[in-house]
Order: sequence, then structure tokens, then C-alpha cells
Amino acid sequence: MDHGLPWHRIQFAFSVTYHYLFPQLTMGLALLIVILKVLAIRKQDESFNRTARFWARIFALNFAMGVVTGIPLEFQFGTNWSRFSAYSGEVIGQTLAMEGVFAFFLESTFLGLFLFGEKRLGPKGHLAVAIALFLGSWLSGYFIIVTNAFMQHPTGYTVGQDGVLKITDFAAFLLNEWAIWQYAHNMLASIVTASFVLCAVGAYWTLMQIHQRESEICLRVGVVSGLISTILVGFPTGDVQGKLVAKHQPVTLAAMEGLFDSGPFAELAIIGQPNVRQERLENPIVVPGVLSFLAYGTFGSTVQGLNDFPKEDWPDNIELVYYSYHIMVGLGTMFLLVMALSAYFLWRGTLQKTTPMMWVLMLSFPFPYIATTAGWWTAELGRQPWLIYGLMRTANGDSPGVNPGDVIFTTLGFAGLYLLLGGLFVVNVLKQINRGPVSGIEH
Repeated sequence: MDHGLPWHRIQFAFSVTYHYLFPQLTMGLALLIVILKVLAIRKQDESFNRTARFWARIFALNFAMGVVTGIPLEFQFGTNWSRFSAYSGEVIGQTLAMEGVFAFFLESTFLGLFLFGEKRLGPKGHLAVAIALFLGSWLSGYFIIVTNAFMQHPTGYTVGQDGVLKITDFAAFLLNEWAIWQYAHNMLASIVTASFVLCAVGAYWTLMQIHQRESEICLRVGVVSGLISTILVGFPTGDVQGKLVAKHQPVTLAAMEGLFDSGPFAELAIIGQPNVRQERLENPIVVPGVLSFLAYGTFGSTVQGLNDFPKEDWPDNIELVYYSYHIMVGLGTMFLLVMALSAYFLWRGTLQKTTPMMWVLMLSFPFPYIATTAGWWTAELGRQPWLIYGLMRTANGDSPGVNPGDVIFTTLGFAGLYLLLGGLFVVNVLKQINRGPVSGIEH
């Protein structure tokens, strides 16, 4: 085995995990800012505009961090994964280039207009810019998801005479069924993150008894959008995504559930500890037949276990796949309960007066970040040992000529730099929260 491979994987996993802490909020905020601008025009209430401007400042900080932490990922395709890039570059290079040329520049251009052009644009022009910013942000997300979906379930390609992948059907590649459902699931998760962040800031202002009108708006918009998105992220998007995993990556589904033996009426594991050496799930709490129903639509359907597949095709860290998946699902259930209870108090008109609920909302905001990280780890670790499922193994995709010591050194460098940048980011966000919404147009 290439001794540098684990370090290439660690560096990319660290870089992409840290990077995605920022885009998930900007993509969710992009939609919520549009909603705030629409409400400002419909209700003729300047409080919604002040709230939108505040969140635009938070958006800008996240966007800047996303750019800074995203650029190294592009270089790592060449420095760490040269064989993968040479093999698949003519395919995935298409969407990565489209993300940079179209979506990124659209997003960055209109962010500047949104931040500095409100006075010149007027209310409707400013709303139009907000919509363009939203479209740029979400278009960027789609191109990245298409790239990842090709690695999960490749479509629209052929292997050329030179041994590298080439696109034969661009529509099939761009409209991959896996990409469409993964995108819907991912973007709804970003709305969940943004909704919890909105609620956390609104709850903080409420507890501090400042910015009362804007805190009410943040809580109302955050709770409603949060409740809707937490439902939809599970059903139908999460449900269909799970069925696609069962259809195209059955060994991954088995790892996610810690299922070693196949059979009908497969049990859904609520909790348990996978023991890979002894090929069993220890101390399980299960619901009979539910896994069969969720995967294939009937309780009597047979779900394949890990033992139905060669061990060389098993994910190389079944325990981490299992726990990541269950953390994601468990937190998603918690989100639904929190938002449903918050919606009840909102309906009763007592949300801001219910101090314990304000504390829950204020302290809950880190958990969507954990859930989305766990979800992506489930997808990426579950795909192993494949870099492109069924076409290229991870062991064959790295850069064997790169010294592992260099990879370790640069990983430590990234960690130190990101720690510094993260500290500056937190300080600036806290300053903006304490400053709060500003009356009148700032520019």
C-alpha cells in the first residue's frame, strides 16, 4: 500500500470538513435573506430590512472564509490526487470550472451590490440583487454536488481509448438522479443550519433584552423555516437518498446499519455498537422490519448484509460510517422536536416569554453543523474503498510521488492557519452580533 495514502486522505478530509462549516450557512442564509427582503416590501416594515442587512454582514464574513478555505481544496486535486485528476479530470473538471466561472463570480458580484448598493438600487432592485445572490449561491452548490454525485454514482461517461473518463451524455451527467436528490437533501440541511443560527441570535438578543423587534423577526422566520426544512430534510429527500444508497451502494447501507447478515424483515438499528471482528452488532435496540421498508418499500424485502460482499469491497472504517450515520439521524430527530416545540410556543404567542426555550434555541446552533458533518462523513466514508464508485479505488487515485512528510507538514500548517482564521472569524461575528442591526441604509 502507498504509505502516503492515509495522509492524503487525512489532509483532504480535514480541509473539506473545515471548509464546509462556512458554505452551509451562506447557502441557507441566502434564501432567508430573500425572504426577509420580500417581507420588508410586503409589510412595508423597515425592521425586516434592518434584519436582512445584519444577516448580509454575517453572510459576507462566511463567504470570505469559504473562499479562503476552499481554494486549497482545488489545488489538492492536483497535489494530492494527481492520478484521480488525470483519470476523471475531463468529466469533473466541467462542473468544477462552471462553479468557479459562473456561480462563484455571480455570487461575489451580487454580494458586493447587496452590501453597498441598496441606496442606488431601491427596494425592488435590492430584492432583485438578493435573489441573484441566492441563485449564485445555490447554483454553486449544485455544481459541487454534481461533481460528488458522479463519484458516488457515475453516469453519462465512457472510458476513452487513452484510458481516461470522457463525457458522452452531458445531460445525464448534469441531471444525475443521485445529484438531484443529494442536492435537495443538502440544501435543505443548509436551511436547517441557517434557521438554527437565526434562532440562536434572536434568542440571545431576547435574553439580553436588546433589538426586541429584530429578535422577534429572527425567531419567527427561523422557527418557521426550521420546522419546514427539518421535516423535508428527512422526508422525502433523506428517504429517497437512502433508497438510492440501497439500490446503488448496498454494501454502504449495510455498513450504515451495522448489518452483517442478510434477510427479510431487516431490523432498523436505533442504537448499538458494531463489532467488525466478530461480525455482529452489540447491545442493539432495533425495530423489526423497518429497514426493509425504508430501503425497498415492503417489510418483507431482503436487505443484503456485509457478509454478502467481498471484504475488499467493505468500507474501510465501518464503525465510523455507522456512528456518523446514527449521529446525523439522531440529531435530525432532535431538530424536529426543538422546532416543533418552538413552533407551538410561537403559535401561542409566548415564545420570547419562555426563557427555557430561549436558552435551548441559543445553545442548539452548533448541532446542525455536527449533523451535516456527520452526513458528509457517512457519504464519503461509505463510498470507500472507491474514489469513483465501481471505477477507481481510492488506493489508485493519490499522488504517489509526493513525500508523506510534506503532506503531514502542510496539514499541520493548514491546521495552524485555520485556527488563526477561525479565531478572527469568531471575534468578528461576535462583534457583529453585539453591534446588531443598524438603523437606516449604511451605504
